[in-house]
Amino acid sequence: MVDPLPVVYLSHTAAPLLEAARAEDDARWPAAVVWEREQAQRTSAARVALARAEEIVEEPGLSWPVPLPTAQQSAAIDLAGAGDQVAELWRADPAQAAAVVRELVAGGEFTAAEVLDAALDAAVGAGLLALADAGTASDRSMMAEQCLEAVPYLVLAVALASADLD
Repeated sequence: MVDPLPVVYLSHTAAPLLEAARAEDDARWPAAVVWEREQAQRTSAARVALARAEEIVEEPGLSWPVPLPTAQQSAAIDLAGAGDQVAELWRADPAQAAAVVRELVAGGEFTAAEVLDAALDAAVGAGLLALADAGTASDRSMMAEQCLEAVPYLVLAVALASADLD
């Protein structure tokens, strides 16, 4: 028998608890956080410069149903896309995913930490969405099934969080 109260509680508190854990890690290792942020600013600047260059070469006057993203938005989309790609590959073949991370880093637009963090965010996000769905399920058996759907994503998140490519 599935007790819905813990599932609903977990679906509502998982995201704030994860954010609190990140803040605790930031406080525990402030030098590493400062270094990673400096590296992220450098690579973010490279992604924005590339996005601006792409804007220049695109045909002017094209009509799109939605506005094209700004250079900053394109840079963020590129990082999120890289994270999604690595997260998807990691499930099937961590070695291949690590090779993709190294290729992305070699281009100078990303750091390994940024790509792994983006992949971690993708995995955590998918797991949290599954838990949120479970928290709103009306049927207890469906609630249990949806909780189980979150497990592979959360396991992937743990693997990505503990990955060390050095």
